[in-house]
Amino acid sequence: MELFLIRHGQSTNNALDDWTQRVEDPLLTESGLRQAEHTAAHLAAGLHLHPSNRGAPRPLLDRLYCSPMIRAMQTAQAIGKSLGVAPEVWTDIHEVGGIYLDHGARKVGYPGRVRSELARLFPECILSNDMTEDGWWNRDHEEAHQGHARAAAVARVLRDRAAEDTRIGLVSHGDFMSALLRALGGLPSEAPIYYEHRNTGITCIDLTQQGARVRYLNRVHHLPEHLDTY
Repeated sequence: MELFLIRHGQSTNNALDDWTQRVEDPLLTESGLRQAEHTAAHLAAGLHLHPSNRGAPRPLLDRLYCSPMIRAMQTAQAIGKSLGVAPEVWTDIHEVGGIYLDHGARKVGYPGRVRSELARLFPECILSNDMTEDGWWNRDHEEAHQGHARAAAVARVLRDRAAEDTRIGLVSHGDFMSALLRALGGLPSEAPIYYEHRNTGITCIDLTQQGARVRYLNRVHHLPEHLDTY
């Protein structure tokens, strides 16, 4: 399996100077939308040759999964349209913490976008069964250790599929992607290492049943300098 981890474009929360003004499920900024377009064009240009195709070009991604958070779905929408691949929501690759806002001493959870809204905004996207008219989160703030355990579970699913001759893209989030990379590398969740990804930064991994080979990490050369943001 070739695995491509792609962080979402710049969100309105990313662009804030005052963190107290954040919203629970932010949209992409105009810069974020442009970043998604550049990423989509870059990936669409990245055709690979495969022996089974007898010299015919093979799309860079066979499957494209995304977080249910709207900034990831917006980013995946641009990529999927460019590649001709329908994005599929994989709820478990959402950002560490879930849908929440800080309320003084408490971090309060929120429902998340409802299914009908997401179906209207992203008609080409395949929604997961746990996305309902009650939202998909509907719980308290997720603690870091819970998010890391979730990343470890996703890593196990990917390892179980490692023998597949497939190219998979995951459009996700900075903290979750770092936790997933630690899990794929066999590092404990508390290991003092963080794999930083800038907005639409791409990491590529060859995943086998024996382990993982990182081909590149946090690649952003597809972005013009003025769109390189964090």
